[in-house]
Amino acid sequence: MPASGSPVLAEAYTEARRLFQIGLPLMGAQLCQMGMGVADAVMAGQYGSADLAGVALGGSIMFPVLLLMMGMIQAVTPTISQLHGAKDYQEIGEVMRQGLWLAITGGLLGSLILNNIEPAYRWLGVDPVAVEIAVPYLQMTSMGFPALICFFCLRFLADGTGYTRAALIIAACALTLKIPLNYILIYGLFGLPELGGVGCGAAQAIVMWTQFLLILAVVTRRRFRYTRWAERFSWPDWQRIKPLLVIGIPIGAMIFAEMGLFSLTTLLMGRLGAEVVAAHNITMNVNGILFMIPLALGMAATIRIGHRVGAGDILDARMTAAIAMGATVLVGAVSAVAILLLRHTIVAIYTSEAPVSSVAAVLLLFVAFYLILDATQATAAGALRGYKDTRVPMMIALFSYWAVAFPIECILGFGLIGKPLGYIGFWIGLSCGVGTSALLLSIRLWRVSKNVSLIERLSGRLPRDQITERAAS
Repeated sequence: MPASGSPVLAEAYTEARRLFQIGLPLMGAQLCQMGMGVADAVMAGQYGSADLAGVALGGSIMFPVLLLMMGMIQAVTPTISQLHGAKDYQEIGEVMRQGLWLAITGGLLGSLILNNIEPAYRWLGVDPVAVEIAVPYLQMTSMGFPALICFFCLRFLADGTGYTRAALIIAACALTLKIPLNYILIYGLFGLPELGGVGCGAAQAIVMWTQFLLILAVVTRRRFRYTRWAERFSWPDWQRIKPLLVIGIPIGAMIFAEMGLFSLTTLLMGRLGAEVVAAHNITMNVNGILFMIPLALGMAATIRIGHRVGAGDILDARMTAAIAMGATVLVGAVSAVAILLLRHTIVAIYTSEAPVSSVAAVLLLFVAFYLILDATQATAAGALRGYKDTRVPMMIALFSYWAVAFPIECILGFGLIGKPLGYIGFWIGLSCGVGTSALLLSIRLWRVSKNVSLIERLSGRLPRDQITERAAS
């Protein structure tokens, strides 16, 4: 950026660099995390369509539960980022200790849910062939679930302070380990039993514990010693846990509302046969890969806006939100074009079975259509978390996905009014829900980002004189 350029443009350029310095490692980390899901889908699909459907059905339960529990502790990120911006380092340590109590509780509860989910599959009438794989897949995965939730809590310490490189390195290591473990356990090499799709769950549990040990090695280094999070033991303190839950429960509920709908859609599609479930899983994997980039931008916006709010740069934080949203729209548009041009090639990577391929190619057209909207709502939600605004976004998600998307899915998919459209009807409903969420969250972000008094109230920590001085200038 030339020194003689506009001061506003120079500031925007500097802020964009800071945002992407935080965001690029998170993009890589999210893509590696998603890569593990892709590895499961591709490797289970090569073993058999029933195994692919079983892994998809297992994921339709595991991921919403994971995101619900992770969302509850995700309050750690904006809390620490605002404390870091305010240079209140001593308080960071106590937030981490209380966050870990939440992580342990959430991890054990999630493991309990995964081990007792079989009746839900039976009640929904899901294809029994796929259920026979999904249930043991979840039981295997549950053994690593508490470790994974604790991993995320410790990772949020690194993320909240702006050190996001650790997330990338660990995710890359996890993906590197996951692929050979999948192969060994799916096909039963080295004298181990041949587990098929269930082997993906066993490999996942091993990887979860590996990630936890790696992040523990990172956050106990000298770099994080100033937070003093590991210097002493703290019993659960409700007065400190409550503010985390006030922020975190809406985050978890919001994520669960979205992922819960996607998962229920997968379960309902189970009535249409294993081929449709397999095609739907392929489509969700492709969407998930491309979704990781705007999701990472939203996570970076959470951190960077938290830093600026904590430092009292309230009005300037709007620039961060605007840059994140603009970059998201651009990325979404490029991704949509790529899907339209390469959708048949993409499907061929996952499967060679003609019935699955033809359905997946059609569903990818829906992904191309709503990808920009999906990206927009993810980044807007992340930016709002930087302001600690989570309650209204939760209500927006509940309305968008369960009052708009779900009824449309049922009406069109099952033909409650008119001819049943099957999987096409389900995806029309999903698209309507995502579009509604994107619009309402964008409006909410616009209003919150210019409301100084609301931001002050949500933060609960800012010196009023700092805000007043900036607003006056």
